[in-house]
Amino acid sequence: MKNFYGFSSGAMIGALGGLIGLGGAEFRLPLLNIVFKFDLKSAIVLNLAISMVTVTFSLVFRAFEVDISLVWAHILIVLNILLGSLYGSYIGANLVSKVDEVLLKKIVFVFLLFLGIILILHSCLESGYNLGFSPLTSFILSIICGYFIGLVSSMLGVAGGELIIPTIVLIYGIDIKLAGSLSLLISIPTLLVSLWKYHKKLGLDPIMQNKDFALFMAGGSIIGAFLGVLLLGKTNDLFIEIFLGCLLIVSAFKMLFIKKRSAQ
Repeated sequence: MKNFYGFSSGAMIGALGGLIGLGGAEFRLPLLNIVFKFDLKSAIVLNLAISMVTVTFSLVFRAFEVDISLVWAHILIVLNILLGSLYGSYIGANLVSKVDEVLLKKIVFVFLLFLGIILILHSCLESGYNLGFSPLTSFILSIICGYFIGLVSSMLGVAGGELIIPTIVLIYGIDIKLAGSLSLLISIPTLLVSLWKYHKKLGLDPIMQNKDFALFMAGGSIIGAFLGVLLLGKTNDLFIEIFLGCLLIVSAFKMLFIKKRSAQ
């Protein structure tokens, strides 16, 4: 039954990820910790691996819905943010093994709450809105924002798409659907660095010890990502962003008040 629930929840989260260009890790992390009862650090490692599967297949599926030439035309945006996010993810993975689980839960709470508010506020912005930065200022801000995105992403085992997408939209004025595809390109190498560092610091035992569960949840995520991409362009963006923002805020409070779990 656990594998079935893992597959089902993976599909639902994958659908959300495929629809707006996310790894879905922010929704998966509370489930792994609360419902499936993994300790937080084990949940983070599993989350990273499944997020990697989700963003990779979401990017592949999105190629049939979003003009790939537009994605490559904005490749410099991807590289700018990656300059910061790769270094940030490297530093974050080093820090997580030194952080107490109680403190880590508080970090998760603040991160999820912040993301929820960001999504709700972002839903009120007009399409194509940006702050009118110069090219040099945009470049510098991209690196700075990328660093902090990579830092929190690797510490919490998330792809950081909810931060990457608003960053691209606000700094560069890119359409949110195109920003979702650019976000996936940024998330893949960021997650790879985080996985490599976790392998060096904490090992990947949670994946190997729960291989069947991880495969079922990853399989569900792939199917969900495909269904989510099919819905791309057919669902109201305003509704999706407000819904996700509210869901993140609820997840934040659930994460803050749960008891410490022992590893499975």
